[in-house]
Amino acid sequence: MMRPVAWLAALVAIAAAHPVQPATPPALPPYTQAYEPAGVDERGLWMQVDELERNLRQSPFIIADPHLNAYVRGVLCRTVGDDRCRSVRLYVVRNDGFNATMAPNGMMMVWSGLLLRVRDEAELGSVLGHEFAHFELRHMLDRFKQQRGVTDILSWAAVLSPTVYTSISATAIGSIFAFSRAQEQEADLLGLRYLAESTYPSTAAAQVWERLMAEADATAAGRKRKPSVHRYTAGLFASHPTELSRATYLRAAAAKVGDAGDPAAAAYRAGLAKWLPHFLADQIKLNDFGGTDYLLGQLAADGWTADLLYARAELYRQRGHPRDLVSAAQFYQSAIDGGFAGAEAYRGLGLSLLRSQQVDAGRTALRTYLERAPDASDTAMMQALVAQ
Repeated sequence: MMRPVAWLAALVAIAAAHPVQPATPPALPPYTQAYEPAGVDERGLWMQVDELERNLRQSPFIIADPHLNAYVRGVLCRTVGDDRCRSVRLYVVRNDGFNATMAPNGMMMVWSGLLLRVRDEAELGSVLGHEFAHFELRHMLDRFKQQRGVTDILSWAAVLSPTVYTSISATAIGSIFAFSRAQEQEADLLGLRYLAESTYPSTAAAQVWERLMAEADATAAGRKRKPSVHRYTAGLFASHPTELSRATYLRAAAAKVGDAGDPAAAAYRAGLAKWLPHFLADQIKLNDFGGTDYLLGQLAADGWTADLLYARAELYRQRGHPRDLVSAAQFYQSAIDGGFAGAEAYRGLGLSLLRSQQVDAGRTALRTYLERAPDASDTAMMQALVAQ
C-alpha cells in the first residue's frame, strides 16, 4: 500500500504536469470570434477582470491619445491578424517598466516603458504576440486550476500530519512556478509563429531579450555592482524562463522558420515621435544612469536626434559630477543646434555652465530661457541666478 507521503507526492507530480514545449513554433490554432467563458472557474475569472477593466478606464495613468493607441493597435493587428485583433481592447499605460499583459476577457495593457525600449514594430509585435498567445491558449484559467489543485493537495497534507506537509511543500510550490515557466515558453513560441505569419521577421523576438540583458548589465555597472550572471536555467521559484534562455530558444526557433520581413524601424520612430520626450523624461527620473545611458545609445543607433541629445544632457546634469556638467553643457548645445524647440534646453545649459564656473555664458543661456518662457514656474529662481 502506498504511504501518504508517496501518494501525495504522486498527486503533486500529476497536478504539476505540463508538456515540455519543443523549441519550434507551433502551427496557429483555429480561432473563433466572440468566445464566451465556459464553466464556473472561467466565468469567475472574467468577472474579476471585467471589474479591473472598469477601474482601469478611469485611471489617470491611461494615455488616451487616439493616435498612439491606434498605432500600437495597428502593430498588434499586423502581428496576429485582423480577425484575432478584433477581440482585444488595448490600453496604453504610463508606466516606465518593461511590461505588457493580457487578461482572459480580452483586455491588453501596454506599458510606456516597453514602447521606449523596443526599436521597431517587429520587436513590439513579438511582445504583444506573446501576450495574445496567453489569451488564445487560456493560460490564466489553466494556471488557476493547477494552482488550486496543488494547494488542495497541500491542505490535505497539513491535515494528515506536519511531517507529510513539510516533505512535499517545497516540491508542490515549486511545481506551480514550473507550470508558469512552461506556459511562458509556450506563449513565446506561439508569439513567434504570429511573427512568422506576419510581415515582420521572427528574429525580432530574441533581440528584445538580448538587449534587456545588456541594459541590466549597464545598470549594474552604473551602480558599481557586478553584472548579473545570466543563466540558462531558472530558479525553483522563478515564474518565467531566464532572459538568456528565452533569447536562445527564440533565436533557434526563428532560424528554423527562416522567414524574412521588414521590421519597420522608421515607421516605429515616426509613430512614437510625439511621446518619446515624455517617455524619456520618465526614464531619467529612475536615477539609473548606466541603464538609461545604454538605452539612449540604443535609441541613437541611427543617429543622435535633438530629443535624444536633450535627454542625455538631462541625464548627465542630474548625476552632477563635475565632468558630467561639462558633458551636459555640450549635449544641451548640440540639441539646440540640432533644432530642439523647447526653452528648457537653455535652462539646462545655463545651470550646467553656472555649476561649471562659466558664469557669463550660464547667465546668457538663462536669459534666453526667460525670454522664451516668461511664464515658467521657476521664473523667479532663474531671475535670481541671473542677478547674482
